[in-house]
Amino acid sequence: MDSSYKLKLVEESPYIRQDIIIKNHESKKILKPKPYMIDLFCGAGGFSVGAELSGFHPILGLDHFEPAMKTWEYNHPDSISVLGNIKDIDPIEIKTILKSNGVNNISLITGGVPCQGFSLANRKRHANDERNFLFIEYMKYIKVFKPQFIILENVSGMKSTNNGQFVKNILSMMDELGYNATVDLLNAADYGVPQIRKRIIFVGINREFADVYYKFPRRKILKETDYLTVKDAISDLPELNNNQTVTEYNNNPKTEYQKIMRGEGELSIKKPLKLANHTAPNHTKATIEKIKQTKQGKPMYEKYKQRIRLSNHSPSPTQLAGGIRPQFQFGHPEQNRGLSIRERARIQSFPDSYIFKGGLVQERVQTGNAVPPLLVYEITKPLFEFLEGRRDFNV
Repeated sequence: MDSSYKLKLVEESPYIRQDIIIKNHESKKILKPKPYMIDLFCGAGGFSVGAELSGFHPILGLDHFEPAMKTWEYNHPDSISVLGNIKDIDPIEIKTILKSNGVNNISLITGGVPCQGFSLANRKRHANDERNFLFIEYMKYIKVFKPQFIILENVSGMKSTNNGQFVKNILSMMDELGYNATVDLLNAADYGVPQIRKRIIFVGINREFADVYYKFPRRKILKETDYLTVKDAISDLPELNNNQTVTEYNNNPKTEYQKIMRGEGELSIKKPLKLANHTAPNHTKATIEKIKQTKQGKPMYEKYKQRIRLSNHSPSPTQLAGGIRPQFQFGHPEQNRGLSIRERARIQSFPDSYIFKGGLVQERVQTGNAVPPLLVYEITKPLFEFLEGRRDFNV
């Protein structure tokens, strides 16, 4: 039985629920014998997917954005999903719910804290944006659960906002809570994601568990000329006409990355039952003509330099949420249309078996906001190996 509670909204939006909805918390299901993780500000689930690849089990996801929680819940049917404003959700109550389901220990808590206040793409960003302080809510969960590991993610703009004071504050809070914390700026393209996406990553290790400091993984790709490209990522997907949907593959995977996305590669991602979320936007004739006239790698609109037609021979620029306007950020490199959600998901390294819910515009928001799962995998794999005694951070 699901529980509902009233909450006070931070901002008005038809997609932010007025109730806290907790699902699967009385299911009494047999849980998987893996180290458990909690995914705060989970969005569509980039942290959950990547950490699960490493060996963690995402037992609970929490977010206030209803379409994203529909996606997370659909793809994690055996886990507890929490829809609501984290400010109004007591972590002690969440701990009680988990204990009632036999979960007494959380190994990892992740948090992709909302980043609009720090984002360089936000022309109105400023240090006092209240969204900049949501990391404090994340810390409340750390204090209650005391997991072995904690990971916090944000955009690169956090480094420069308020002269870097936010970064210092987060490191200080992690230290006060008993964690040896390290921070680094990572580019997803360096770790096998076909997208230039730079993010600040904080990783903390509980000193009561082990008095060591995390060491970030070495770059998998050392030269920019060796980055995975848009073509590497999406060239096996079926062609689409305007407003067309295709649900079956008609080509074999052409790259190792495409094999991974289709559940056929080196990582244990399940095979999709069908091709999902592969629908072309419904463009006007003028928009189709605008894309047709644009060369690969060039802006489609004079006033919006970030809206480009992607190049086959380069990784994608940073994929953005794009707000809630019914517009598209990137044009397909060969076909005269914007990207399908599946193509956006590929660029973010979500496997094809991961299904997005909520409609085209909201699914664009979800894919734009997500942390790339393959980047998360590279970050969390050393933690899982350390937990199993197969890695030593002191070496």
